[in-house]
Amino acid sequence: MKESLLSSSVKHHVMPEKKFYVVWKGKEPGIYDTWKECERQIRNFQGAVYKSFTDRQEAEKAFGSNPWLFMGKDTARPKVSKEEMEKAGRPDPKSWSVDAACSGNPGTLEYRGVETATGVELFRQGPFEEGTVNIGEFLAIVHALALLKKMNSSMPVYSDSRTAIKWVRMKSANTKLVRDPRNEKLFTLLERAENWLRDNDCPNRILKWETRCWGEIPADYGRK
Repeated sequence: MKESLLSSSVKHHVMPEKKFYVVWKGKEPGIYDTWKECERQIRNFQGAVYKSFTDRQEAEKAFGSNPWLFMGKDTARPKVSKEEMEKAGRPDPKSWSVDAACSGNPGTLEYRGVETATGVELFRQGPFEEGTVNIGEFLAIVHALALLKKMNSSMPVYSDSRTAIKWVRMKSANTKLVRDPRNEKLFTLLERAENWLRDNDCPNRILKWETRCWGEIPADYGRK
């Protein structure tokens, strides 16, 4: 009986730790006071990104920032080996990130660039008819490089497209897309981008965003 009373007393005084749930990517991103509310936002949402915090101010700070700067062992990131994580390291917050979205391939295309650390949008272009993701990724990198050159900044640029990074280094967009009146504007932009790359030297590093280790690139459109 004494043991039962003691157990009851302990249970009565131990209070559960209050948590705040940040949902960066979900049905309705925000900060939620209960797991039930958080779960409602992430259930059946592919690529959901979320994390719990014990301090409200920390949660608010995290919600306004790049989620992968706050991730730890308890986060919803893909399973990767310790060696892969160590090799990838952490993204440089003092950088820009770019991405493209295309509804169909070819299809309606747009691209944009953001501050890696904050997700603040720096530029957005489109929509363009009859484009491809690779073309958008290529144009996004060149657009970022041109803006950074005007700012006299050597800040690096992240892209999650190996193909686009290769095209930029070759200074040529090796697309197989057929040129026609619908995408004439895109091909004009491609020609301008290629000419710009040939005429300008850039100190900016173009870095591959390690999606498996860091999650979706901050410039991602969240339409997966």
